[in-house]
Amino acid sequence: MTQPQSSGARTADNVMKLDSFVRGKWSGPGEPAAEIHSAVTGDVVAVTTGSDLDMREILAYGRAVGGKHLGKLTFHQRAGLLKALADYLTKHKDRLYKLSFHAGATRTDAVIDVDGGIGTLLAYAGKGRRELPNSKFLLDGNVEGLSKGGAFAGQHIVTPLHGVAVHINAFNFPCWGMLEKLAPALLAGVPVVTKPATVTSYVAYELVRIITESGVLPEGALQFIVGSTGDLLDHLTCQDVVSFTGSADTSQKLQRHPVIAREAVRFIAERDSLNAAILAPDAVPGSPEFDLFVKEVAKEMTVKAGQKCTAIRRALVPSAQLDAVITALRDRLAKVTIGNPENDKVRMGPLVGLGQRSDVLAHVAKLRAEAELVAGDPGNFALLDADAKRGAFVPPLLLHCVKPLAATAVHEIEAFGPVSTVMGYDDLDQAIALTNRGGGSLVASIYTHDVPAATELAFGIGSFHGRVAIIDRDCASEHTGHGSPMPQMVHGGPGRAGGGEELGGVRSLQHYMQRTALQGSPAMLSGVTGRWFKGSPMLEGDLHPFRYHYDDLEIGRTLVSKSRQITLDDIEHFAHFTGDTFYAHMDEEATKGHPFFPGRVAHGYLLLSFAAGLFVDPDYGPVLANYGLDSLRFVKPVQPGEQIQVRLTAKEKMPRNKQYGEVRWDVEITTGTGETAATYELLTMNAMRG
Repeated sequence: MTQPQSSGARTADNVMKLDSFVRGKWSGPGEPAAEIHSAVTGDVVAVTTGSDLDMREILAYGRAVGGKHLGKLTFHQRAGLLKALADYLTKHKDRLYKLSFHAGATRTDAVIDVDGGIGTLLAYAGKGRRELPNSKFLLDGNVEGLSKGGAFAGQHIVTPLHGVAVHINAFNFPCWGMLEKLAPALLAGVPVVTKPATVTSYVAYELVRIITESGVLPEGALQFIVGSTGDLLDHLTCQDVVSFTGSADTSQKLQRHPVIAREAVRFIAERDSLNAAILAPDAVPGSPEFDLFVKEVAKEMTVKAGQKCTAIRRALVPSAQLDAVITALRDRLAKVTIGNPENDKVRMGPLVGLGQRSDVLAHVAKLRAEAELVAGDPGNFALLDADAKRGAFVPPLLLHCVKPLAATAVHEIEAFGPVSTVMGYDDLDQAIALTNRGGGSLVASIYTHDVPAATELAFGIGSFHGRVAIIDRDCASEHTGHGSPMPQMVHGGPGRAGGGEELGGVRSLQHYMQRTALQGSPAMLSGVTGRWFKGSPMLEGDLHPFRYHYDDLEIGRTLVSKSRQITLDDIEHFAHFTGDTFYAHMDEEATKGHPFFPGRVAHGYLLLSFAAGLFVDPDYGPVLANYGLDSLRFVKPVQPGEQIQVRLTAKEKMPRNKQYGEVRWDVEITTGTGETAATYELLTMNAMRG
């Protein structure tokens, strides 16, 4: 559905005028409300415009219109939207790069933000297609029997909330921060109202302009608010979600909002984090791990000018290596060129604004009460192609805390800029204790090639961190870095880091969905969920189940095969033909007194092969391919002379495209006495009637 485009209005001096995109249209430029200045030059880049937005109506529109359109789509169709959106953004990302320079981002910084966000859309698009069913809800776990006779059972289902996801984003990643929240919410089927941090809202505004120009998203799926959210939180319900990234103070204020408390609104927080990097005792100077540690600490201090929620704030090193680490970091940081990020020779730009610079320097002053400044001077540093009086520039500042066990500030204060504190430890127990003094963080990284040391550290600090990266020479050429959240892995942390989780692949969809326990008769549960399970009605007939096209095949359609006797000749032929001469199949004497085998038994894979021969319909037809099996279990050994029989039941169907769909079959191999010998799920691709 094509959506209205923003005018992208600018003033006579080429200043962007930012409006909001709500209720299917741009709000239109109003009176200037706040000026936003370039981090590099101090010039006005954009102005937010005041407008009288009805927050109650914005939320209602999202629920009624966006929720309705997304609710009609399956997970696969929503994944297709994410893929199409990522492709469109890729074609127009230079517009975002250009604006990112004003926020102090170098080209590399902008790539992390812009391309990282697009990559997250693609990752979720791929996971949606590969890992989720082509349906509108999820089944969670297996059916649970709830009665002695089997007439009452339960099944957990997971369905999208009937609300809106309110995303409140931080200033440091105006693109990635928006898109990494947007992807799982839309994939889950929940519309989004997104609110960027004002200081970089002009980049987020341009991103939303591109999204609306694409016409990819259905109406109401995304709304965008610049400036104040007014009384937005007053109108939330139990079906809504708030996901916040920013400071601990703001997070706590939002979380204490009376409506959020009263309605038990889901609240996801990602906030201040005193992340740590630990150099293990084996990583001495000259080792690959020592070099990796120095490189990573310096990189995390300077990428995005240290304005990353995952940046290394505390660098823990063995006391014996303190001097070597400080010297190596000082030398590496001295080579960092600071200045105008549009200049290709510049490696670190300014902080996001003068206010942020003041905040960082104030925090550094508090840290210096407990730590010595050993690299960098905020009052004396070289700049390239920039004016220190107009831009928000700060050099990399490295501190050394001599007595970290007695210190407080270094474990509590986060200077959100190019600042890190080195501290020594005497043994691994002390390293663990110091690391955990941060009170919970998003990530900690360990640099070691010693498995016992890595094990002790990882399990010693794990419960205090959302992610632990163990970096050594073996992964040196491919690791993604201490500070790079990956879409496949959880991003979040306990305690002061907020206690929330984002990303983590399809796990993050759970924030926007509700798990519900369905209870009823097996027949009813099978009908409601579209999944057959043992105890549900079976449909038998003269036509072989494999003769049905995907469209016509009913869940529960069953074939019960003829019987076949397993002979000793069958077992020996199979053994010699395949080369599988395991003693349980070939040596009667070896099985005497065995805890599992009563004597020589048939190969499990012989049973599977004979089962296929009993149920497969050989003619060309609707079954196009058998592409695997799941959940195989060999329950009871089958001895020579025993009979086997197979029950094949259509368990679940999932359309793939217009030509074919996936059918999951429940298969049970039983003996002549009716005992279960093996169970598994067979997967086939069946043609559409077309």
